[in-house]
Amino acid sequence: MKIKSILSIALITIFSVSTVYADKPVGISKGDGPYSLEIGISVNVDGHKIMRNQNNANTVNPAFAKTSRPCPPFCVQPINLRPGIETIGEQEIIHYAVMMSKGQKMPDGSEIMVIDSRTPDWVAKGMIPGAINVPWTHLSEAKGADPISIAEIITEKFGATEQNGLFYFDNAKTLVMYCNGMWCGQSPNNIKSLLKYGYPAHKIKWYRGGMQNWEILGFNTVK
Repeated sequence: MKIKSILSIALITIFSVSTVYADKPVGISKGDGPYSLEIGISVNVDGHKIMRNQNNANTVNPAFAKTSRPCPPFCVQPINLRPGIETIGEQEIIHYAVMMSKGQKMPDGSEIMVIDSRTPDWVAKGMIPGAINVPWTHLSEAKGADPISIAEIITEKFGATEQNGLFYFDNAKTLVMYCNGMWCGQSPNNIKSLLKYGYPAHKIKWYRGGMQNWEILGFNTVK
């Protein structure tokens, strides 16, 4: 009888805990910020839902659980990466991803592109819904990218124009960049390369938290 009572209590406890988790939806935003999102648990982006894991007992992805990656190269990035570059958070990058999927433009009339700056091996593990992969190595001469291929990315993908060896950015897209997080140099390298070619700082946004924060907050990814 004692064993049955213990089992009954255990089952009731498990049921109660699972019920609590089921009754505690994990939303994104209350919808009261400058980049407010609709109240609820998901936002549609290019046919995908951006949402947080609904299991209240969920823990962080082991791939982003390390605390002590060697520096260099995995050094902590500053909040202010370069003058004029806006550093953003989760609500902002979701806001831009939604705008991008809906074809909405920035106040200056520029289109938006959310860019995953990581190399394909990292991207294969999952990326933010709506993002487009432009590996940092494709914009780095130090990593073998030639000026012609870099110019093609800047013009064909990012919307700048080139004439007589000069770039014009009047119609260039606003680029929202991220990589693996506060310790990752991939998006910072992409940004530095673009600034070197004259890309306007005000047309670049940087999600510093990257996949590290994205995973810590339980957001979903796509492959």
